Amino acid sequence: MSHPQFAAELLQRAEKQGPITIGLAGAGQMGTDIVVQVALMPGMRIGAISEVRPQAAIDAALLAGHDRSDIVQAPNAAAIDRAIEAGKIAVTEDLHALAAAGRIDVIIDATGNPNIGTLFALEVMKNGKHIVMLNVEADITIGRFLKEEARKAGVVYTGAAGDEPACTLEIIGFAKSLGFNIIAAGKGKNNPLKIDAMPADYEKEASERNMNARMLVEFVDGSKTAIEMVAIANATGLVPDVPGMHGPTATLEELASVLCPREDGGVLHRKGVVDYSIGKGVAPGVFCIIETRHPRVLERMVDLKVGKGPYFTIFRPYHLTSLEVPLSAARAVVYKRADMEPLDHPVAEAVAVAKSDLGTGQSLGMIGENDYRGFAMTWEGARAKGALPLGLAERAKVVKPVKTGEFLTYENCVPDDSMVITQIRRRLDQSDGRFVTNAA
Repeated sequence: MSHPQFAAELLQRAEKQGPITIGLAGAGQMGTDIVVQVALMPGMRIGAISEVRPQAAIDAALLAGHDRSDIVQAPNAAAIDRAIEAGKIAVTEDLHALAAAGRIDVIIDATGNPNIGTLFALEVMKNGKHIVMLNVEADITIGRFLKEEARKAGVVYTGAAGDEPACTLEIIGFAKSLGFNIIAAGKGKNNPLKIDAMPADYEKEASERNMNARMLVEFVDGSKTAIEMVAIANATGLVPDVPGMHGPTATLEELASVLCPREDGGVLHRKGVVDYSIGKGVAPGVFCIIETRHPRVLERMVDLKVGKGPYFTIFRPYHLTSLEVPLSAARAVVYKRADMEPLDHPVAEAVAVAKSDLGTGQSLGMIGENDYRGFAMTWEGARAKGALPLGLAERAKVVKPVKTGEFLTYENCVPDDSMVITQIRRRLDQSDGRFVTNAA
């Protein structure tokens, strides 16, 4: 959570050193939001936008209120720096130029592609810049490697404020600093869960919501929820209680009596888990279920109408997605601190489960398409099954038939070795001494 003085600190810093200058990769829906929001914030500015469709970047800057004369095309790093020095916004098609530009303090990756995002993050860090990743898919696959690379480079690697994982970490941190025992943490799921959702059935709704159908299905089929809960798990040590999590229909009022141990009338086999609810009044918020047994604290919490005890729900009723992201960029520069980073060793894994029958020789599509969905489980559980991490499923080749509902594994699928994310993940698995070789 931002300190009340943060806005004043940003202005003071801007007076002494100029505004924090952000480089943005990607001007899609999220990127456009970021360009507009930064224009409204004290002590910050967008210095450059990298986008394969330059017009999208220009449109975003115009929407944010910049004059057309202040938006310039910049083919290389030197041209980006000249534009920034002149107080203009540089638009480039070259991610390498963005990473290398000297006048940029911090870069936000809004490309949305785990493999491109990984390559780009590594280059940004080599160039001595902080990186804010909107790319939770990359983080859950190889986040600890990226964190270590950032440490070596002396920069910050962080997940983005505004996304449910970072918002949940905010309230987990609050509860932990007060000494409460964390029982469960997670989010309300915005869409009803439909594990067999296919993009063709969501074209109309997607266009009404100004989204693409694949991205909408990634939310509907539970993939995004699995990804986000695994990101929280790997940043905190909380784990999915059961494969796939419980996902109860608990309302906000019921959360603390449902996501608590079975011996106390709840559904959990243990304390310290990640989960989600599809009950009324929870989405679009995030929650943390805490426990206190001290009579005085219990008395006060009940008196303050937080709940009945001994379990209570700490709740943040909103997450502002892309609109909050610039705060992570600012905190990386001012405090040299990450809002969200993985632990040195993962405790959970998002794996891929077949959404339709897959045949030998098939090359798999993207998350949110027709082939597979994301599913959260413990890291140990995923290793024992030889399950394929979700972040490696795209472009993987099927080598043995897989039925709907079965796990994709290293035995029935071969990940695409030309992708850097696959190569890095293999090295991580080998260093853990647990890599499952392909049968093929």
